[in-house]
Amino acid sequence: MTKIDWYILRKLIGTFIYSLMILLIISVVIDITEKIDDFIKYNISLHDVIVDYYFGFIPHIAALLFPLFIFISVIFFTSKMAYRSEIIAILSAGVSFRRFLRPYWVGAFLFGGILWLANYWVVPNANRIRTTFENTRIRTPDNQQSQYDRSSRIDSFTYVSFGTYDPNYKSGSNFTLSKVDKQLMSVKLRADRISWDSTKKAWRLDYVSVRHMDGLHEKWYSRQDSILKIALDPKDLIEVKNLQEAMTTPDLRKYIQREAIRGSEGLNTYWVEYYRRTAAAAAVVILTLIGGIIAAKKVRGGSGLHLAVGIVISASYIILMQFTTVFSTKADLNPLVAVWIPNVLFGGLALYLYRRAPK
Repeated sequence: MTKIDWYILRKLIGTFIYSLMILLIISVVIDITEKIDDFIKYNISLHDVIVDYYFGFIPHIAALLFPLFIFISVIFFTSKMAYRSEIIAILSAGVSFRRFLRPYWVGAFLFGGILWLANYWVVPNANRIRTTFENTRIRTPDNQQSQYDRSSRIDSFTYVSFGTYDPNYKSGSNFTLSKVDKQLMSVKLRADRISWDSTKKAWRLDYVSVRHMDGLHEKWYSRQDSILKIALDPKDLIEVKNLQEAMTTPDLRKYIQREAIRGSEGLNTYWVEYYRRTAAAAAVVILTLIGGIIAAKKVRGGSGLHLAVGIVISASYIILMQFTTVFSTKADLNPLVAVWIPNVLFGGLALYLYRRAPK
């Protein structure tokens, strides 16, 4: 790293931080105008709004737009250098274009690594703060309403169903548990009432009848009440909107594996989020190189033309990402393929622009 490399890297970092702060302020102001009526309606103090909501909202919006922030920043300061003929002077001194891009590679991997770490741990915890505030202080979520005919798979052999279930009281009625192995039912349990015992961390059953079946042999007995310990927690019966965003990557992986065993549907949404966290970091590297290559060429339109091209590319990336994500969650496209299609296409664009760039 020479003085010129450090000069470019400082420009990259400084411009990115400046643009990030400006866009975050704009995002917060827009969000406040949308939610100010709710804050006043529910008499939420300024301290609670800042600590319990915006401490979670700011990391969320920053991570969401991070690749685009870095892309616009690279185009902005590089086009300024090109307009002042600084890049022409560097290349005229015998520095190859490949060597000129070294600080861009360093900055790209630096910011890509920061986003990768943030997406794995920091941003999910921030999203948990934000979603908890929205669900408890601003609105009552729909998932707290009573559920009817709710069925779930506990493991490879155990299935449960509720005639009714009330998440507020953690209790239900007409409960059934079945154990099926190789299409043969071995246990059938019924209970008129079921409720969660928080002290024993288990389910309490009332008016229970149990049938054990072993081929032609069958046993039946009933009890007034019983305690049932199964791998089912009351929180598992609540469908939380955007739950995948509020889980760290290790927790998200465990959740997907558990729900896959249970045979749950709609797991593509969680797989998309799982792969997106790595793909977003890779997008930072790709978009940084595209921005550096495009803006390094001095043109008559100056920074304005470069920024216009940057906005078009940014919009194209967002549209393509949304398109492939919808195809994965709604049309069963492989989540890994869906998440990486934009990166592969824009990586090809970066390679094409590099080969066409003046050396």
